[in-house]
Amino acid sequence: MRTMSVVIAADGTDASRSATVWAAAEAARRGQLLQVLHVLDWEWSTARYEFSNDRFDADRRHADGIVAQAARVAREAVPAIEVVSDVLVGDPAAQLVAASESAALMVLGDRGRGGFAGLRLGSVSQRVATHARCPVAVIRGGLRSAEALVVAGVDDSAAAGGVLDAAFTAADQRHARLLLVHSSLPPFRGYHGHLSAAESHTPDHDTAARDLLAHQAAPWQARFPAVAVDLLVSHLGPAAALVGAARDAELVIAGSRGHGVLAGTLLGSTGLQLLHYADCPVLIIHPYPKS
Repeated sequence: MRTMSVVIAADGTDASRSATVWAAAEAARRGQLLQVLHVLDWEWSTARYEFSNDRFDADRRHADGIVAQAARVAREAVPAIEVVSDVLVGDPAAQLVAASESAALMVLGDRGRGGFAGLRLGSVSQRVATHARCPVAVIRGGLRSAEALVVAGVDDSAAAGGVLDAAFTAADQRHARLLLVHSSLPPFRGYHGHLSAAESHTPDHDTAARDLLAHQAAPWQARFPAVAVDLLVSHLGPAAALVGAARDAELVIAGSRGHGVLAGTLLGSTGLQLLHYADCPVLIIHPYPKS
């Protein structure tokens, strides 16, 4: 039985090329197949008024060229991996969400137009990251050198276990240090606003928050004893804390709200801000496991 694949959504842009190289390396780390997908955003409602399929045939040839080029890039970057490719037809985000049902990981570039027919890839990335049925990596920051560091945001949400599992696994595979970040904002007191840091963030409060974070991480620390772990209790908001902590990191990981494909209309402010402002690849973890 074939294991689930790492899927890269290729669109022919420079951002997509960087994402393809990242996806190839990630597939090799996981020992999984790399599947290169391109979505041809073909408007059938417009096409029905044309007298031939010449336009579709030309667009399909262009799409075939995009996936062939991306597959070459992946094989050149990591010759040992197995690569397959395919062209899908339809709405890009909807097709990628459907493909995520059988994927271990969906990888996207952070911007570009390319084969997505005028849609900013950022718009597609946001929709896919919100609704995908697997983890989604959005490759920000290009292919730059980075510190051997993985950063993960940990809270008490349903996604926390998945975030910790992904974080320890990623750090172990990369032989990287792991920084777990918990945002501890001052309590809100109605129309008076938030309490000041001096009023709420006492040493005892921070120690308790750090102890709780250590307790959450303990099962994974036992499974991954070789991973060096640092804990950070931040007084900033979750997004600001993660963006700052991950400035020189290889990867930053956060959970989604996880309201499901139909109910979930927002990824959550933390995930959205990471997708817009992080200086490194962002991995979004959903709270529901694969069946």
